[in-house]
Amino acid sequence: MNKLSFKYFTKSLIVLTILVTIISENLSAQAKNPSPLNFPTPKNVDNMLFYIQRDPNINTAIYAINYQENGKIDKENPIKGYWIRYAEKGEKKDFNYIQRKFAYGIESKVLNNEEFELQFVSYKKLPLTLKKIDSDQKYHVFVSVNQKRIQVEKIFVRIEGGSFWLPNVKYAEVTGIEASSNKAITERIVLK
Repeated sequence: MNKLSFKYFTKSLIVLTILVTIISENLSAQAKNPSPLNFPTPKNVDNMLFYIQRDPNINTAIYAINYQENGKIDKENPIKGYWIRYAEKGEKKDFNYIQRKFAYGIESKVLNNEEFELQFVSYKKLPLTLKKIDSDQKYHVFVSVNQKRIQVEKIFVRIEGGSFWLPNVKYAEVTGIEASSNKAITERIVLK
């Protein structure tokens, strides 16, 4: 091997080593933080139950108790969903018709006076329960994931490509409080 070939080989090996190191660090970081985006945490949101964040932007879907003027929950429509559009200076904006009917809307059914069954219009395989609990006399949303009952605080949906009507949803992560242990928990659901 002549000097020029050896020099070229050595430089190529160094560049390749650096690239492999960078890629493996990025993959490791993605395993910890599944999105390259830095999501804000909604603060001081009236009657918020939980929120959803997802790729491809930092806009956040908020789900809050829908109270009537008399202070009682609206049994026909117990949850109100809307955006906090962080990408647009934190503007609050209702879901549009398509978002409400095909993506982020929630359908509800009364189970009893203080309990409702909920389902996302876009994914009916994950039943949620809206329920007033005795300990604080407030409504909370619960879901069972991987044999664990979770009081939902946030949901992260990982989307990789696809289209507007058929996004390629890889998984959802539910974060909240495990009902049996009262400890913080995050559980991942692979969506099919």
